[in-house]
Order: sequence, then structure tokens, then C-alpha cells
Amino acid sequence: MDLVRGLWRKHRRKILVTTTCLGSGYLLYKLYNAHTRKLADLERELANERENDEIIKTQMKAHFDNIQMIADTTTLPHAIHHLSSRVVEEIDVSSIMDKLSKGKGILIPSEKLQLWNELKILSFTRMVLSLWSVTMLSLYIRVQVNILGRHLYIDTARGLGSSHLLDELDLIERDDEQKFLTSADFLATSGMPSLISNMQNAVKEVLKGKQLKDVLTTSALRETVMRILDVFMSTGSPHHWVDYLMMSQDATTDVSSSDATVTKFHLLITETREVLASNDFSNVAEISLKCCAVALVEEMETQTGLATGMQLAKLLPQIEKTMPEISAEPEKNRFLQLIRDLPEVKLFFTLLYANMPQ
Repeated sequence: MDLVRGLWRKHRRKILVTTTCLGSGYLLYKLYNAHTRKLADLERELANERENDEIIKTQMKAHFDNIQMIADTTTLPHAIHHLSSRVVEEIDVSSIMDKLSKGKGILIPSEKLQLWNELKILSFTRMVLSLWSVTMLSLYIRVQVNILGRHLYIDTARGLGSSHLLDELDLIERDDEQKFLTSADFLATSGMPSLISNMQNAVKEVLKGKQLKDVLTTSALRETVMRILDVFMSTGSPHHWVDYLMMSQDATTDVSSSDATVTKFHLLITETREVLASNDFSNVAEISLKCCAVALVEEMETQTGLATGMQLAKLLPQIEKTMPEISAEPEKNRFLQLIRDLPEVKLFFTLLYANMPQ
């Protein structure tokens, strides 16, 4: 016992230091183990989240591709057919061409000149209006189906308890979906009268200095078409052309419907109008219209002697031959395929579907 006490007194400092170090080391070991487990758990959690996010991204990509297919195969063919029928009904050039054909040797020069001038205005109006309408309607319908598709995907994902990346939105009822999609016929019905009037005014302004005997080349015709589009798009209030494509926001309120239904339908219409009135959409529309205008003139060049120049009067019947090309069904419509393949258009709708700022 005395020996132990002696050793304690002699080595007390060393023993205390050693014990303290051992205790601290054990504590640090426990803390390190706990920290390591937390890091491992966190890494597993992050890995699971990354895996879930990748699954969601894959699902969204598949759903996005399906939405584009629906637009091309279902919604757009119906709308284009309805639109082309209305244009033929509202802008009748066949009656004037019949009068000119049957009036040979009968019409006096002033009557003949008047009919030719009417045909000039109506032919260009019909051509440029058809080109504008088909281009803008195809973009508008894609905006619709992408907005609706994203809303429906989010609702479905939320119902399955999906990723935190998805925002919560009210469930959209089937009646609202149908009502929203059928609003694409607004252009062919309610929007057509004012569209024709304003497009015709733009045509008259651009063609007022052009005579029937004037010779137009490929570049001159392309410049004329682009000039008509520029005058039409820039006349009036900013984004005035949106009113030809869709109903006003005030018109979306249906007093016979419940407040919830009105709110859901109004939400879709409001979001669509905001997209159409954005600078991003304006840029995409401008690029698409220019691309289609160039393709239209190139198409006419291959069918006529336009490359070397053609009198305006002889060009008018050729313009009429382009109408079936412009309003062809989507699978055979060169202009719609050009629009769909534009990199700017692809990027715009990818970002729109993902609801990311561009």
C-alpha cells in the first residue's frame, strides 16, 4: 500500500495527464463516429434525392415529348383545318378570277383594271394572312399544351408525393382542360374579322406604289411579304395581335360557373396571355414568321420564273397555288415542320414546360 502511495505521489502528474488524454481521445472517437454516421446518412439522403430527381427529370422529358406529339397529331390538325376553311370563306378571290376570265372582250378597261387591283390586294392579303395565322396558331397551340401539360404533370406528381422541385397548384378539372384547349378556335371564329381588316390595311399600304406591270424578283417579293408582316405587327398597341389569337381576360369569367372553376380556367388563360405578351415569345414569333416567309418565296421560285423576274399581274395566280401548301395538314406542312425544328423554338418550349425564366 505504501508502495502504491509512493508511486502515486511520484507519478501523479503523469497519471493524470495520461488519464485525461485517454478520456479526451475516447470522447473525440465517439464524436468522430457520430459525425461519420451523420455524413454517411446525409450522403445516402442526397444520393436518393439525386436519384429521385433524375427519375422525375426523365419522366418530365417523356411527358414533354408526348405533349409535343399531341399538339402535332391532334390539336393542331383540327385547328389548321378550321382556320383554312374560314380564310377561304372570308377572302373570296375565285369570284374575281371568274369575272376576269368570263369578262374577256366584254369588260371595259377601267372595270378590268379595278378587278385586277382588287385581286392584287385580296391575293396578297390571303397569302400573308394565311402564313401569319398558321405560324402563330401553331405557336399558340404549343404554348397551350405545354402549359396544360406542365400543370397536369405537377398535379399528378404532387398526388404521388413527388419531389420538392414541383410547386403545388390547384387541380385542374377535365371541363376546364377541354374549355381551355377548344379556345384555340378563337382565331378562326371571333378573331378573324378584325384580323382580315387590319392585314388588308397593311397590304394596301405596302402595295400602294406597286403597279400590275411591275416586275418582281425573288428578293423583291420576299421583301414585300416581310414588309407587310412588319407593318401589320407594328400597327396598334404593343402585342395587339394577341387579341386575334385568344379571348380577353374579362371574357374568361362565366357567371354560371362556380368561383373555383372560373379561377382554374382563368389561371390557364392568364398564364397563356402572359407568355404570348412576353418578349421571349415575340422573338420566337418573329424568327418563325421570317423563316416561313423565306420558305414561301423559295417555294414560289421553284414553281415559276420568279428568279429572273415576273410581272405582278402574272404572279397573282401563282400566289393562289401556294394556299394549299400553307394550310396543309401538319404531317405534310413544310412550314410547320420548319417552325418545329427551329432551335429557338425548341429551347423556348423546353423552358416554358419547365417553367424556368428565359
